Formats: sequence, C-alpha cells, structure tokens
Amino acid sequence: MPKIEIGDRVVGSGEPIFIIAEIGINHNGSVAIAKQLIDLAVQNGFQAVKFQKRTIETVYTAGELAKPRAFDDSFLIHAGERAERYGKDPLSKEDRLRLAKDPTNTTNGDLKRILEFGLAEYQDINTYCKEKGIMWTASPWDEASVAFLETFNVPFYKVGSASLTDAGLLKAIQKTGKPVVLSTGMSTMEQVQRAVELLKGNPIVLLHCVSTYPSKDEELNLRMIETLQKEFPTIPIGYSGHENGSTLAVCAVALGACIVERHITLDRTMPGSDQAASLEPFRLELMVGNIRRFERALGDGVKRVLPTEQPILEKLRRVKDF
Repeated sequence: MPKIEIGDRVVGSGEPIFIIAEIGINHNGSVAIAKQLIDLAVQNGFQAVKFQKRTIETVYTAGELAKPRAFDDSFLIHAGERAERYGKDPLSKEDRLRLAKDPTNTTNGDLKRILEFGLAEYQDINTYCKEKGIMWTASPWDEASVAFLETFNVPFYKVGSASLTDAGLLKAIQKTGKPVVLSTGMSTMEQVQRAVELLKGNPIVLLHCVSTYPSKDEELNLRMIETLQKEFPTIPIGYSGHENGSTLAVCAVALGACIVERHITLDRTMPGSDQAASLEPFRLELMVGNIRRFERALGDGVKRVLPTEQPILEKLRRVKDF
C-alpha cells in the first residue's frame, strides 16, 4: 500500500486523510486576511495551508502586466497597509504616481504585484503557522520561487495543474528532495507520466483535478481516482476540487483519495477570482466532519458480531438453527 511522509504525518492508504486548505490568492493581498484563513483552517482540523509564489516578471510578459484591469479598491488599501507594516510597497513609485493621477488606471500588473507576498510577509506567515501548529507551503510557479521557499524549509511542495508540464520547475523541485503533491488538471496521462519521471526520487502524491472554477458535477470524473491508482500503484492518489459544495470531496475519499485539497474563503462574495470556487466556513466544517465520520465508519472489513449487537441478537433472533 503506497504511503509517504509529509512533515510529521504519514499519508496514504489506511492513514487519516491529509486535508490541505488552499488559501492561494484568496487573501486579496492582506496578511491579516491570510491569518484569518489560517485560523479557519486550524479551527476545522486541516493539516496544512497552501499559498502561491511567483516571480512576477518571470511568469508574466511585460505586455500581459501592462494590460488594463479593474479591481476592487480594497486591494489598493491592502497594499498600503503592507507598505506601512513591512516597509515595502508592493507597487513602485511609478505605479503610485500613475494611480495618483487616475485611480481608475489600474493594470493587470498592479493586481499581480499586490497579490504577491514577499519575504517580510512570508516571515510573518511562517511565524504565525508555527504558533498555530499547522504546516504551510506554496505552489511555486518558477525556479526562483522554489529557491525562495527553500529558505523557509517548507515540508512539501505543491505543483499546480498549470505547472505540470514545466520541466525546469519540476527539476528544481526534484533537487530539493522534498515530498511533492502534484495536481493533474488539464493534462493527458502521458503528461502526468512524464512529470512523475522528472520527479523520480521524491515522494509523490498525485491529485486528480479538473481545472474549471467552479467545476460542474459532470466534469469531475471522480473515477479517475481509481484510474490513477491502477496507473501508478506505488503512488498515493488524492483529490483537488473546485466544485460547489463539500459532498463530492467526501465521495472522492470514499473512492480512495488520501489527500483532499480545497480552496477556502471567509466569504464567497468577496472580490477575487477564486472566491466563488472556494468553501466558506460552514461548508469547511461540514466537509472535514464528514470525512472524519467516513473514516470512523469505514472499519476493517472483518465480519463479526459486535458486543453492542449482542443484546439485540438475544432479543430478536428467535431461531438459531446454525
């Protein structure tokens, strides 16, 4: 039965389900909101929280960053708060001058830079997670981001579906020797096989994933969990979901997923591209509670008469011919 170790946890067949809270960019550029989301994950019994890490100028072209993009005013407020708290503004002086002349002249680059936490922010998050007793990691989108995360000695790496075919990134992660949780959305089986080859030597978990936000039920194809188990018998298989509600994540566990990853939010109506595909507090509690309930109910598959059944047996079983 395939198993790996992530931090102080054993993950795989027969072990408690490892549940990851995908904070991603749902913090909207605010460390205070990030901490509230960490608290939410801790309160609901998640084992890890996950962010995203990018080198903006590497991941995006200059033309992409320069494109006009409207976004909620709260993002700029969060950037100002970080500049005051950490002494470094996510936006440059030139950006601020442009916005001072016309506050509506916002760009895609403004938004990307506001959403990207730097060293000071992650130092704060690292300390906070240690205080709360929860693991944290991030999905790096480029090699420099792997080097950045290595300074924090993250316990594992998450590779998002969009990065599955980035050989340079996978090789950089492979060199760390750390466990890798790899999402397989928008990928062919051949591409998944190649990614696994590039990560050879590292402990790996593959997550079945569909990269639509939110995903429709008919898109989920949960039987892929069983397909991946057959295709990769030595690798634990999990599930990363973007569907509405919490029920189908529990179904994924019933099909054999040993890790569940879901985006979390304080409120699905908050501004931000991933909020609508995320789980709010009451659904998080429902999902985790039902996963743990399923684990308790699963049993060992051995047929026996339970001690609690004995009084009922004696009361109701009239004929005992055998």
